[in-house]
Parts: sequence; C-alpha cells; structure tokens
Amino acid sequence: VAKVVKGGKRLSFSALVVTGDGNGHVGVGIGKANEVPDAINKASATAKKSLIKVPLAGNTIPHRIKAKFGAAEVLLIPAAPGTGVIAGSSIRPVVESAGIKDILTKSMGSENRTNVARATMVALSQLKQPAVEIARRKTGTETRPAEAVSG
Repeated sequence: VAKVVKGGKRLSFSALVVTGDGNGHVGVGIGKANEVPDAINKASATAKKSLIKVPLAGNTIPHRIKAKFGAAEVLLIPAAPGTGVIAGSSIRPVVESAGIKDILTKSMGSENRTNVARATMVALSQLKQPAVEIARRKTGTETRPAEAVSG
C-alpha cells in the first residue's frame, strides 16, 4: 500500500501467512508493517496463535462442507485417494498445510485472498469426526428445539 505524504510516498506491506504441521493442524495469520520481514514475522506469530485441529479421514476430509467469510464462500468436498488437491487461490496452501492430500474445492463470491483463506479456515473448523458425532447423537446431547406449548 502506498500512502502519499508531503515528502513522497510512504509504503506499507501486508502479509498473509499459512502455517501447519501437515498432520491436521493449520493456522492463518495477517501482519502489517512498514517492512516486508516485519509483516511476515507478525503474520507468522498470528498464524501460530490461531492454530486449529482439522479432523482427517485418511488423506481427505470426513464430509462435504460449505462456509462463508465476508463475501467469500468456499465448498470443500472429500475426494477419492489419488485425486490430489484440486484447489486454487488461497485454498490450496491452507488445505496442504493441514495435511489434506485428496480434496475437491470450489471458491465462490469474492476473490479476496484473505477472505478466501479465512472462509477455508471456518470450513475446516466446522468439520466433525463421524464416529464422535454418532456417539454424541446416541447419547442425546444434541440440542433440540424447545417443545411448543399450545394454549
């Protein structure tokens, strides 16, 4: 970003960093500074603080998920082994850092890289392990709407 001031242009830099261990943990961070290395360091620190655990089903995700952040919307679909990562924009680095090897994705709406990456993080955070979800439903701990009282 260039801001025009009395003495000329003052430059500022913004960095979007994705960090992960390739084994189900991933985080996204944004950093802004007057120098590129400072912006990257800030973004890395933020990404490490925002790590989430992603449930994996082998090399893919357990189920289809759609999520939205701002005007960016992403659709993540599990894929058969050997498919690879079919993703573009900033979805690819996020899913690869999480350790997902087979996935189909679709990015809709805004093409803003930051919002697409955040929408991907929202989608990954909403994933559930099928075994855990089945056990939770069997025990009856899911939230049910209150019964309507007829008068």
